[in-house]
Amino acid sequence: MIKLTRRAVMMAAAASGLPSLSWAESLPTIHVVEGRGCECCKQWTNYLQEMGFQVTSEERFGTLLMQHKIDLGVPIELTSCHTGSVDGYFLEGHVPADDIRRLLRERPEALGLTVPGMPYGSPGMGPETKRDAYDVLLVRRDGTSEVFTRYPEAT
Repeated sequence: MIKLTRRAVMMAAAASGLPSLSWAESLPTIHVVEGRGCECCKQWTNYLQEMGFQVTSEERFGTLLMQHKIDLGVPIELTSCHTGSVDGYFLEGHVPADDIRRLLRERPEALGLTVPGMPYGSPGMGPETKRDAYDVLLVRRDGTSEVFTRYPEAT
């Protein structure tokens, strides 16, 4: 299977003489605050870049990372290991790129999206072909949450 990345598309366009079209030009930059030394945080950041997003990142440790989550309105019971920010929304945990695109397209009255915990097979957490079932939750401004997307167990 060929892995289609933004870089591969840009290289193919350059080789063909076509003008370069960057998927990321139309997407806002995602800023990711990773846990210090967290490998799955880095994997999620890399995944976002492969999916065409421009990404900036920084590492924080312990209470500084938790304070960042609290400042953005991430409910403590719905946290994960890293927190992204994009266009006024938070992205907590291993949120898939398609859900981020949908969030930015639909623009719901919300604080952001979260994938609580670290479900196996979510982006950055192992192969999707062996995915555990998980939900992406939309966190409303009043602190309530609802299922935004449901990902069934891969069989």
